[in-house]
Formats: sequence, C-alpha cells, structure tokens
Amino acid sequence: MLSFESPSYLVLLLALPFAIYLRHFRRGRGGRIPFPFTVWRGGGFDLPGRGRRALLFVGSLSFWSGVVFLIIALAGPVWTNRERIFTSRGLDIVFVLDESPSMFAQDFGRESRYEAAKRVIVDFVHRRENDAIGLVTFAKEAVLRVPPTLDYRTLLDELSSLHPGTLGNGTAIGMGLATACLNLRDSTAKQRIIILLTDGENNAGTIPPLQAATIAEDLGIRIYAIGIGGSGEAPIEYTDPETGKRYSGVLSGAYDARLLESIAETTGGRYFGASTNDSLERILAAIDSMESVQQRVMIRTTTTPNHRIFIILGLLCVLGDFLVRKLLLAEVIA
Repeated sequence: MLSFESPSYLVLLLALPFAIYLRHFRRGRGGRIPFPFTVWRGGGFDLPGRGRRALLFVGSLSFWSGVVFLIIALAGPVWTNRERIFTSRGLDIVFVLDESPSMFAQDFGRESRYEAAKRVIVDFVHRRENDAIGLVTFAKEAVLRVPPTLDYRTLLDELSSLHPGTLGNGTAIGMGLATACLNLRDSTAKQRIIILLTDGENNAGTIPPLQAATIAEDLGIRIYAIGIGGSGEAPIEYTDPETGKRYSGVLSGAYDARLLESIAETTGGRYFGASTNDSLERILAAIDSMESVQQRVMIRTTTTPNHRIFIILGLLCVLGDFLVRKLLLAEVIA
C-alpha cells in the first residue's frame, strides 16, 4: 500500500490548476518568442501550425506531469507492507483420496466423483491458513503425493496434475490410512486429522482399515470418513492409463457405510455420506468449521521509500518538455 511520510506537501497539487492558468490561458501573460534557426541558416526545421501546436501540447503535458511527480516525491512516498506472522502452530491435515476406477462414475451432475472430490479439496485448502495440509491417494496401492505443507500452491499443483488409474484396480482403504498415519506420526501439531474420501469397499492392501484406524487412535489422529456416491446405478467412462483402452458402462454398488462409520468412531471423528455436489460441499465446510485451533498472530509492518522513482520520472518529464521546445521547435529565446 502506498502512503506518504509528509502528506501535507500534496496540498501543492491544488495550486497546479492556477499555475497552468497563469502560464497558458491568462490574457496578457506574455510568452516565449519562437526564434527558429531558419532565420540565419536557412532550410531549417519548420512545422505547420497544427504540428507546432501538437508539439507544444505534448511538451506542456510533459512539463506539468513532471511537476506532479516532483510534488509527490516531496511528500515522501513509501510502500507499506503489512504481513501476518503466525507465532503458534496450526493443524496438520492429510487428505486420503480414493483414485480407483470406480471414482470415475458420473453421478455428481456433469462431474465424476473424482472431479467433485478434487474440487472440494481445493475449496477447503483455500479456506485454511497456517495449517499444514498433505495428500495421499490410493487404489490397489497407496502413495504419499504431498507431505503436510504450508506451501498450498505445490499441493494444489500436484492435485491438479494427478492421473488416476496409475495405482492399479482396487480399493486399499487401510493402506491409504496407514500411509497418512505414518506421515503424521512425528508431527508436533496439537491436532492432527485425516479426511478420507472414498466410494468403494476395501478389497486390496495388506493392512485392514480398522487396524489402520486403531493406529490412528493410538497416535491421537482423528479421521473424518466421507463416502462418495449413491446406492443406485451410475454411468462410468474410464481410460486405462497402462493400455490406453477406454471403458464405458454402468456402475452399480456402493461404499461400505458401516466400515467408514467404524473407522471414524474408532478415532473420535465422524462419518458422512455424500451423494450430491451440494452435500459434499456442505460436509467439507462442516469439517472446516469444526477443525480449528486458536492461533497467535503478529502483524509486521515494513516500509520501503519510493521517492527516487518519482524524482527520476519528474526530471525526465521536465527534460522532455525542454527537448521538445529546444530541439524540435527550435526555441532559442524564452
């Protein structure tokens, strides 16, 4: 934000209209006497009437612009930056996102389940501040995409670049939760939470989901389990990233609501079911409002002087007027 150390000098700007009137419009003001070089050298530079008036206008505009810049420089312009500095630690949050092929079912309006889940994650991240957020994805296998970080841009870039289907055909909920717990184990945050988004039943992996929930409970990690999708049939289109073969059809089946509820209750979290875009958005908004900690914030203010640039601009503008009149208009007596 631009501010001034001596703003009282800006009052001089109010005198500019009067000064412009005295110099250019007052009757009997006198004026410059153009004295072209053609008087004694012949063949000099001469302008038709309109061209001369245009150059005079440009020169005058440049001169008065320079005066404005110099007055602003006199007022001591400084750039003020106020920065919020958190002096206490926020939450550690890890999203565990299902990217199995069934997540391509299109029963969320024009979006697939996977696209809807990614969108609400983005909205959630934009609402947080000073909370380290990470991302784990799973299908037949589980992988840490981004460890808990305050660099939200890196997190969102990774989320947008994901290509589902690279982790196989399956739903290893327990592996996804265990991977998240592993990366939250050494966290020093007062509160650590996992937000699980899945649409299927656990059918892969070496760690059962309830065992992973017990690990989370022992570490003091809460799990919010969100089941995505309806119980009826849904159209699905899916391209296998390994073979490039495209599949389309109808998906039937639903997530294991009882399992997700048990996972959440084991860790002191909550289970939610989302069958529409609106319900999914409300669920993430509810989690956002429930999970917050009081944080101490310090405001640091820094100022950077900016008078040099205005002085340079002012002198260049005044010099521009001088060059127009002396070189182009050939005024030698003023």
